[in-house]
Amino acid sequence: MSKLILLNKPYGVLCQFTDPQGRPTLADFVSEPGVYAAGRLDFDSEGLLLLTADGQLQHRIAHPSNKLPKTYWAQVEGEITDDALLRLCHGVSLKDGDTAPAQARRIPAPDLWQRHPPIRERKSIPTSWVELTISEGRNRQVRRMTAAVGFPTLRLVRCSIGSWHLDGLTPGEYRTEQVKMPATPTKPRKSHRGPPAAARGKRNPRRAPGASPAPRNGKPRR
Repeated sequence: MSKLILLNKPYGVLCQFTDPQGRPTLADFVSEPGVYAAGRLDFDSEGLLLLTADGQLQHRIAHPSNKLPKTYWAQVEGEITDDALLRLCHGVSLKDGDTAPAQARRIPAPDLWQRHPPIRERKSIPTSWVELTISEGRNRQVRRMTAAVGFPTLRLVRCSIGSWHLDGLTPGEYRTEQVKMPATPTKPRKSHRGPPAAARGKRNPRRAPGASPAPRNGKPRR
């Protein structure tokens, strides 16, 4: 069993344990020794961050090849349209290539804590909320995706990673879980034996040019 920490990372906290500039880091909230983040969450994003001291578990969670789904709640500028949601679902073109298809839907404003500082608000422009699930891990991907369809993200909260959820954690609060790692499959051993004896017996070496046929019953062939 491996220990996993589920942290609700607050806004304005670096996803690391030290900072030469003195900004808030994970060390201000997590007292467990020897752990590190399994994946990243931007300085200006909030929500679920997983930490562990187990390298195999970290790889299982964070490596892009495992395609672990991550779900976000994004508050965007403007009333998001059905066309924009459809484009998000099919994948959008970014500077580093097209994104994979995502799951996107309009949701009511979730019951969240107050962010400090609050988002900028414009009286003439409403906001709306989108739930977006992706399985990639590009830098600032959700923000770039919503901007690409015309709805910039104002606030971003990650609510789940795989089967792990925030489940009522307040900003800066964490809980620990014990995770059972799946058994590593063993590779079948390669056999170094040669071909079967019967097959070996059927092999006839080629005769050199001009050589006499092999004798039969001890007598040379004529």
